[in-house]
Amino acid sequence: MQMPRRRWLSVAMIGLVFLVTFSSTRPPAVSAKPALNGQTAGDPIVIDLDGYKEMVAKYQGKPLLVNFWATWCAPCRNEFPLIVSLAKEYAPQGLQVVGVSLDEDSDIGLVRRFLDQARPGFPNYRQKPGTDVDAFYRGVNPDWKGTMPQTDFYGRDGHLARYFVGERNRDAFVQAIRLIMVSPNAENRSKERSSSGN
Repeated sequence: MQMPRRRWLSVAMIGLVFLVTFSSTRPPAVSAKPALNGQTAGDPIVIDLDGYKEMVAKYQGKPLLVNFWATWCAPCRNEFPLIVSLAKEYAPQGLQVVGVSLDEDSDIGLVRRFLDQARPGFPNYRQKPGTDVDAFYRGVNPDWKGTMPQTDFYGRDGHLARYFVGERNRDAFVQAIRLIMVSPNAENRSKERSSSGN
């Protein structure tokens, strides 16, 4: 009689452990695979100013929208769903969208949760901790003083065509996107100059 009762208790304990483990209300992590420097495999790639410039150069020939955001920035959080929606809407027409988080290492958990909930569908990077932020801002856009959100629009030639400082509405974004969608690339501009005799 004692043996079956012990088995029953063992089974009950295993079931209780299973129930507690898998009924947790914590949101799932973006990725459980640890990567280098304490990041997980799903975390935004850490970049400095040189890395940012390389990333922009990688998209040359395509219209590019870059949105700078942070989890501590309420206007950034408010605007991000619009960025996600526009990225999906204009992707078939060739628009490339990239996000750059300015969150610190200590906020990486918030960054993971934010991206997990937003499901942007486009790559996101994160400013390298310890970077001289003023030099980063000036290197990205000489007129940027750090106000957020900041959104930069690059033409197909890889040059900054327009930028927004602060939160904007959909119409403003659509106008800027249309500008970079139709902007000719550097090769076409040089052809236009030579054909016009300039």
